[in-house]
Amino acid sequence: MNLRDLRYLVALADHKHFGRAAEASFVSQPTLSTQIRKLEEELGVALVERAPRKVMLTPAGRDIAERARRIVGEVEQMREAARRSRDPEAGTVRLGMFPTLGPYLLPHVVPRIRERFPKLELLLVEEKSDVLLSRLREGKLDAGLLALPIHDDQLHTEFLFEEPFLLAVPETHPLARRDQLALSDLADQRLLLLEDGHCLREQALDVCQLAGAGEMRDFQATSLETLRQMVAANVGVTLLPTLAVKPPVARSKDIHLLGFRDSHPSRRIAMVWRRSSAMGAFLERLAQVFRDLPPELFTPTSDLLPAKSPRATASKGKRA
Repeated sequence: MNLRDLRYLVALADHKHFGRAAEASFVSQPTLSTQIRKLEEELGVALVERAPRKVMLTPAGRDIAERARRIVGEVEQMREAARRSRDPEAGTVRLGMFPTLGPYLLPHVVPRIRERFPKLELLLVEEKSDVLLSRLREGKLDAGLLALPIHDDQLHTEFLFEEPFLLAVPETHPLARRDQLALSDLADQRLLLLEDGHCLREQALDVCQLAGAGEMRDFQATSLETLRQMVAANVGVTLLPTLAVKPPVARSKDIHLLGFRDSHPSRRIAMVWRRSSAMGAFLERLAQVFRDLPPELFTPTSDLLPAKSPRATASKGKRA
């Protein structure tokens, strides 16, 4: 038994297809198939059920593939530990982010990472949170940026920042005449939300539950940009994270953004990695780059929110 054959088995478990597993392993299909058969002979048990159009692992195959995945991951950790001992700030880091964070955070942080770690190769992966967690546990990612809370004793979480939510409403919406909102002002609203699987959807539903608001049931967006366009088209209202309305994101003249004067709904973002990772010390330093981002990035500043109306200002003057 050798490490190469264990890699082939892991690839087959991932792809459920000899051709695709061979392509991912950079070998020919006959080579991969032959090595899997040799592994079966060595172990004395069938690992694979071979059908004309698909491949299924036997119960023993699934168990051994998971063990092989851990072994391959540990070997990668050994190699990474050796690389890091030679040059702690060089090498490759595979970092995952979810789609409602990555495009809006990366323009602010990637230049800082390149300046701080000029020899680092940063490979970025964008997926929904559950996929990122799965890949992190399997060793396919070194770290991920995820929203708290995360309940997994095998993972280390390093808090980075808190990002407030703003309410985005069409310019003709009654709420657009207000300067700020109380959470209770959402009680009779039906919010546009993302489709299932996005963590922002769950966060927005939590806010809806607190406010007594509901979801617009006949529409679910696939991206934050779709939500933004639907608000601009006067279809409804939604919650947007602060980074998603900060430059370099272009302002929309058809959307009004409103902050909250109470409860301040937000999401808390952390960097997450396996406690067993050989890269832990370096990832701590990488996390610090995110923590050192300017606080105003996560603050709904006055240039984002509507100015107070002259009528409201005059009224305050009369009361004074």
